[in-house]
Order: sequence, then C-alpha cells, then structure tokens
Amino acid sequence: MKKLLLSLGVLMLSLQASAQFYSKDAPFAHTYSIVARDTVTGEMGVAVQSHWFSVGTSVAWGKSGVGVVATQSFTNKSFGPRGLTLMKNGLTAKLAMDALLEVDEGRGVRQLAILDASGNVAAHTGKDCIEAAGHYVGNNFSVQANLMEKASVWPAMAKAFEETKGSLAERMLAALEAAQAEGGDIRGKQSAALLVVGAENTGNEWDDKLVDLRVDDHATPLKELRRLLNIQQAYQYMNAGDVAVEKGNIKEAKKMYQKAQQLNPENVEMKYWYAVTLANNKEFEASKPVFKGVFEKDRKWQQLLSRLKKVNLLLITDKELKELEKL
Repeated sequence: MKKLLLSLGVLMLSLQASAQFYSKDAPFAHTYSIVARDTVTGEMGVAVQSHWFSVGTSVAWGKSGVGVVATQSFTNKSFGPRGLTLMKNGLTAKLAMDALLEVDEGRGVRQLAILDASGNVAAHTGKDCIEAAGHYVGNNFSVQANLMEKASVWPAMAKAFEETKGSLAERMLAALEAAQAEGGDIRGKQSAALLVVGAENTGNEWDDKLVDLRVDDHATPLKELRRLLNIQQAYQYMNAGDVAVEKGNIKEAKKMYQKAQQLNPENVEMKYWYAVTLANNKEFEASKPVFKGVFEKDRKWQQLLSRLKKVNLLLITDKELKELEKL
C-alpha cells in the first residue's frame, strides 16, 4: 500500500509539473506505429512510419526494464518521458495512460499506445483523430494509425506482426511494411524509426537501447530502415566475433565474421578484420586473397598493416608484412 501511495504521489507531482495541453502549435505525427514485446526475450520496442520529417524523434520512446510509448496524431511529446516515469514508479501501462490523458485537454486529437515490462498494453485513439484512425490491442502488442488511406491498415499490421518470425525488430518492421502495402498514410511516406530496449534495466543509460534507427527523410524510408537494420545485425555479428577472439575461440570468431559479411557484403572493413583474424590464427595464406580484395578497393587499409603490427594487433612476421604490402 505504501508503495502504491508513493507511486501515486509521484504521479500527481509529475502531472502537475509538466502537464501539456492541446494547442495548435503541437507537432503533427499523423502516422502508423506499433508497440510490442517479445515474449521470449522480454525485449520491447516501437516502430513507426509517417509522411512527416523525423517522426521517430516525436513518436517513439522507451526504457529498458520499464516499457515503451508511442505518442502520435497531434503529438504530446511529453507523454513519452512522463509515461516512462510513471511506469518506472510502478504504474501499469493502463494506469499510466489514464493518468496522462486525464489532465490533457487535447485528448480528443491524441493517439497513444503504452506497453510495460510485464506485457500489459493500453491504447487510445481520440474521437477527433483524422480518419481513417483506430487501433488494435493484441497479446503483448498494439498497432495504431491515423490519417490512413483506409481502415484496413492497422488490422494488416497486427496480422503481419503475429505471423512473422524473427527478432522483435524484424517483426515490427514487417508490420510497418504491411501497413504501407495496405495503403499506409494517405499523404505518402517520408520518415521512419525503429527502437528496441531490453527486458531489464542495466543501470547504464548508454546501454539502454538495443536498436535505435531512424530515417528522417527518404523517398522509401522502410526500405532504408530495413537496410540499416541489416547493417546493425552485421555489426552485432562483428562484435560477437571480437568477443570470441578475446576468448581465444577463433573458430567461433570466423563464423561470426562470415555471417557479418553475408549480411553486408560490400563492407570492406568487415573483410579486413576477418583477414586479420585469419593471419593471427596462423592462416596467413588464407588471409592473403581476402587482404588483396580489400586493398584493391582502398589502399589505405594496406597502410594500416604496420600500425596494427606495431601494437601487436596483427601477429605476423616482418617477412609476411612485406608480402602483404606488395599485394
């Protein structure tokens, strides 16, 4: 009971201190979005697309171990940080949403979705949101849209999310792509964003976001967002490879580096560090053609060899170094 009273006290202070009422100056974010939680990993996320510049900076909010918020239509940006604070202090998604809307005179033009770390979901579509507008709350997710070409957009999003396999980020992106295929924003498309946070609070703000990708202005933002997600996944494999090297597991490192290259085959740096790993693992002959391919793209990577050897990051002989410098 004391904890609940404390949370309610924090709630009232938060709302009184920063209540933001509807005004004609409120930023637009007529859009479609999804908030969702992976029931296996506990990861939570928000994904959004709109015909508006830099939509992710207004709509998508999240904090590891706490929850996520999507605030759109005539956007009340304060719903993001305030909603997260309320959930951090013990309120469920529904209680947090009700508290935010209670003191908001613009609730009729707001669209809001909140998901907490337990998977509770709450959504609101104001009666004055521009048609087609609506939302659907499913198991550990909610899809919401306004100013859509047709009312079948958000049901298509829900179907895609439920039927797609893969990571939370991939499933949410699939929901956005389904919305666009169904007609999407009646005005077209311009920006998109993808945010994923962890199931637990690490205590480190700098580690809070597992995925944080934005396309602020692009002719095909979802296509660009998928490209960026693939690159991020490739670098995650690179990082895993680096960790494997540190642990002396060269076989695992090579496997991770190869997966990274498969996702991002044009990235010469990934090939370069793969070649370095081969050379350091006494597979010098195998490393040579990989190095050669990199050097043909950019000779500056060749200049880096002696610098790496100097600090013992490239474990080859002077003779082998000269051989690589002649490639």
